Order: sequence, then C-alpha cells, then structure tokens
Amino acid sequence: MLNKVWKLNKYYQLLALGAVSACISFTAQAADEQFNEALRAANSGDTALLQQYQYSMQNDALGYYPEYWILNTNLASQPASQIASFAQRYPQSAMAEKLAADYVEEKVKMADFSSAQPILQYVTNADQAETCAVAQVRARSGDPLVFAEFKDVWLTTNSQPESCTGLGRMMLSSPLMTEQDRQQRLWGQLRAGQSGQAIATAQSINMNLSLAQLNSIQSDPINYLWSAPKNTKEEQAYLIYALGRLADSDLSAAMTSAKRAVDGVPADVQRALYRTVGYIGGTTVMKNNFSWDVLNYLDASYGLPFSPEEAEIYARQAIRFSAWESLIRAINSMSVTQRQEDRWQYWLARASEQRSDASSKRTAREIYKRLAQGDDYHNLLAKDHVGQSYSSVPSNVQPSNADAQRLSQDIHFRRAFALRNVNAPDNYINREWNWAVRQAYLKKDDGLLLAAAKRATDMGWYDRAIYAADRTVNQHNYSLRYAMPHQSYVVSHSRNAGIDPAWAYGLMRQESRFVSNARSHVGAGGLMQIMPDTAKLVARQMGETYNPAALTDMNTNIRYGTFYLSMIQSQLSNSPVLATAGYNAGPNRARRWQPEEQGIAADQYAETIPLTETRDYVKHVMTNATHYGLLLGQGAQSIGKRMQIIPMRSAQ
Repeated sequence: MLNKVWKLNKYYQLLALGAVSACISFTAQAADEQFNEALRAANSGDTALLQQYQYSMQNDALGYYPEYWILNTNLASQPASQIASFAQRYPQSAMAEKLAADYVEEKVKMADFSSAQPILQYVTNADQAETCAVAQVRARSGDPLVFAEFKDVWLTTNSQPESCTGLGRMMLSSPLMTEQDRQQRLWGQLRAGQSGQAIATAQSINMNLSLAQLNSIQSDPINYLWSAPKNTKEEQAYLIYALGRLADSDLSAAMTSAKRAVDGVPADVQRALYRTVGYIGGTTVMKNNFSWDVLNYLDASYGLPFSPEEAEIYARQAIRFSAWESLIRAINSMSVTQRQEDRWQYWLARASEQRSDASSKRTAREIYKRLAQGDDYHNLLAKDHVGQSYSSVPSNVQPSNADAQRLSQDIHFRRAFALRNVNAPDNYINREWNWAVRQAYLKKDDGLLLAAAKRATDMGWYDRAIYAADRTVNQHNYSLRYAMPHQSYVVSHSRNAGIDPAWAYGLMRQESRFVSNARSHVGAGGLMQIMPDTAKLVARQMGETYNPAALTDMNTNIRYGTFYLSMIQSQLSNSPVLATAGYNAGPNRARRWQPEEQGIAADQYAETIPLTETRDYVKHVMTNATHYGLLLGQGAQSIGKRMQIIPMRSAQ
C-alpha cells in the first residue's frame, strides 16, 4: 500500500514537472512571438509601441531587438554614447555589431569622423563598404598608414561603394601615395573612361586635363587617334583615354589603332596603351570572345605594375591559351597575399611543371604536395597531380552531450533558433545564425559547431547546418557537411536520367543547400532551382503537362532537374563540366566558351569562364560531387575523372 502511494505521489510529481516545463516552454514561445509584433511596430515607425516591447521583452533571448529598432530609427542623429551603450550591454552580438557598423557608415557620409571614432572598436565583421568607412575614420583620426592596406581600392575602376570611392579621394591627398601610384591610378581611370576622377588625379601630379577635350575624344575616339599629338604628358593621357573608349566599343579597331598609337611615345606610356587594350579585351570576353591578341597585348604591357584585378585578368588569359611563361609572370605580378591563395599556388605549379628544368618541376611537386593536404577544389586537383587517392573522409565526429548543452546555453544560437521558431524573416534568422557560427569558428569551438549542425539537420534546416559544419577546424562530420536528404529519390531519378547521383547531389547542394522552397531573384525554384521555362521544356520532353505547382514538389523538382542535367550534358559533348556551366549560365554560353582550335584541360576551361558566378559554381559543384561520390560508396574518388578534356566547339 505504501509503495502504491509512493508511486502515485511520484506520478503526480512528474505530471506537475511536465506542466511546469510545458508552461516554461509556452511562456518562452509566447515571449518570442512578440518579436514579429515588435517588428511590425518597427516597420510602421511606432516608436512608442516599440518602447513597450522593449520593456516586456527585456529578459527574452530576442529582447534586444526593440531597442535596436528604436536606435536604428534616425540612426545618424543618435549620440555615439547610445550606440556604445547598446554594444556594451549586448557584447559581441550580431545586432550590436550591425548597429555599430551602420552608424560608422552614416557618420562618414556626414563627414562626422569624431562621432564615429569611438564606435570603431565594436565593428568586427565589416563588409566592403563598412571597411572603407572604418578606414576613413582611422585616417582622419591620425593613422595615415591605413592607406597602405587599400591599394586595391586606390586602383579599382569597377563600381564600388561610395565609402570606398571617398577613401580613394582621401588617399589622393596623402603623401604616402607616390607619383608612380598616382600615375597608375590615372591611367586606370583614363582607360575606364572616368573623366572626372581622372582630372582630379591628374591635378595631383601637376597635369591639367580638359573635360571639354575628353568629351570631344569620347564622341569620336578613332578619328582622334588617327592624328593625335603625343608630345606632352597631357597629350599622352588623352591617347590612353581615346584608346580605352575605342576598345570599349570596337576591340578589333582598338587593336589596330594601338599599333599606331604607341609610335613615338615613352616606353611606360607604350605599356599603358598595350595594357588598355589587353585589360578591356580580357574583361569583355562575354562580348568579344577569347583572343590570343588580347594575351599578346597584356604580355607587351609587362613591366608596368599590375593592380590585383589586372594581374588576375592576365593570369586567366594565359591559362586559357596554355601560355605558361606568361602565367608565371602574371602570378609574380600579384601581391604577396594574392599569390599565396590556393588558386594561384595551384596554377603556379601547373605552369612550373611545364618548364624543362628539374628545379621548376621540383617546385611544382612541392606545391602540389602542400596543397594536397586539404580537400577543397584546388586541393583535390593537387591530389591527382601527386597520385594521391581520395578514398576516405575523416571520421564523422559526433557532438557530445556537453556540446549539445552548451548549444542550448549559447545566446547567439538561442537567438537564431528562437527566430526560426517564430517564422521571423530570413534575413534576421540567417544573420543571427551566421554570427553564432562565426563566434564559434573564431574560438575554434568545433564541438559547438557540430552540435549546431546536428540540431539543424535534425530539424531539416540543411542550409544552416551545412554552413556550420563547413567551418569546423580540427573535428569534422562529413555527413553533416554533405547532407543527403531524399536519397532514394535523388539516386533513382539520377539513374533513370543516366547521370551520376553524386553529381546531382553536388549540384543540388550548390543550388539550394536543400531548401525545398528556395526561390532565386530570377524565379528559379526548388531543390534544383529550375526556371519555369526550363520546367516547361522538360515537361514537354517527358510527355507531361506542365503544372507550375509541381515545381514545389520535392519529387518532381528532382525528377525534372536530373532530366534537364542529362539533357544538356548530351548536348555539350557529354561533359559534366560543360553541363554544370550550362546549368548555371545556359547551354549556349557554355558551348560558346569551348575552345575553337583544340581541346583544353577542364581545369583551364573552368578557371577561364568569364562569369565569376559560373566560374565559382563549376568549381564548387565538381568539388561537391567528388565528396558525394565517396559518401555514396562509389570508391576512391578523383576530381580529374570528372573533369575530362574539354573538346573543341563543334559547328552548329
């Protein structure tokens, strides 16, 4: 009887504990739900209501958001002390860092550098625009050496944030910028047609350029070049400007005109003229196709300093035409940091091994051996070059119970999970998650990253799980890093389409990170990011009636995506590399980028794809496919076997 009473008491105790636990969970959920209500108040500019939420949410994981939104209203008018106070009360948090970075940007726009200065210490993850804003504040606060870190901004002629353009103008008055630096900047601006900026740069080296003359040249550059005077520095500057304007509209005519333009001018101006044609030709491959002549002009410009961007353009042109000595020159022209990237180390090895001397071949082998230690794209290529088999991934380390407990206590991850639980907008969820991952990565806390990846995977939140698992430093879990959801569908549909399921998985991981409702800015949807027009084509080929709603169905999306991948592979010389490029940029472009005279190695084709997005996409997909091949039990992998010679383009 006593035993029975004890059991009943225990039963009621457990019930009570469960009720308390449920109550706590419900209370936390209800508190988090206030986030969306507070966000609506923020979007409508209701500061009074936000202040109420600031009070009611103050003890919640998401409690700092109402105050963030209040401060973010008229951010530029806030005193620096308010921003600093927020950052100190929520140290190393995602929104404190964002608030601080945005505040510095706003103050720099107003040229209020003194207000921005005390906030710099809270900006720890700046993007390009914020980095340039921070640099401006540092310079105005008496740190002129900061300019030495920003030669890429100084020489960039592509579109860049206003804070970076402003930093360039600030650098123009710095005595640290030599006359050669100013000359290099001027010639780049003239080549790019940036007449206003070029005039300002010219004035800093006592050159007077006329805007009226520049406008006149722009209206008819070819006629100007025909009889252009070349005696003074100003006249030589006009020559570069004219050749750039012509190359931009008619590259062939510019190549012809360059031969006449270089007559009788100093050697450095000759090189600047050659660089103008070579650079513009190298950056307009989408319009003008690949050309040996472009590489020849870049070769002829050697001896003039290369900006980081110019050196990469030179290197890619050399890679395209297997001009290995030119490639070595291009890599040697890069900055030390740029040259040490795995990409350029790999290509230095590729070029060095083409030389006949034993020393160069030994250098190449040493680089390959060093690169072969990793497992990213260039590391996998290097493994092939040293005959190293890729036959096993590191043991899948599982997070411990202690790691899982720390995850539950980590405020950064708690915020991310709380936001997802209340279906907050993705930009808030992803910002908190990515911030949490960054904090763990900086501490090399692999256990916490794996615990986060495991919990996210269990929730089917694959994109963030991969983001976390990808960043472990010493302990890894490739099952989390290379997730394989819907495996039976992916494998069966791939085999029915006659393609490798590892490749399909590699492409899917890159396209959507397995977010089934993913939508791109151009309208592509689902796991394999299929465009509506592509889906209509596939449905027609498969003898089915197209139904727009079907694309959101996981099974149909995979079936259509694998069929389309197979279809374009058969159109593109049965090459997975060409088909991967075609899947991203369109089959016609992938075909157009094929060589015209003889086949080239697939790594050369991939590295010289003129669209940066597609170039990176192909590398990622082929890397993913190699890892998935191993995880799907296909035996030892070689990325080279997936990247066979790219044949000549056949006549259409």
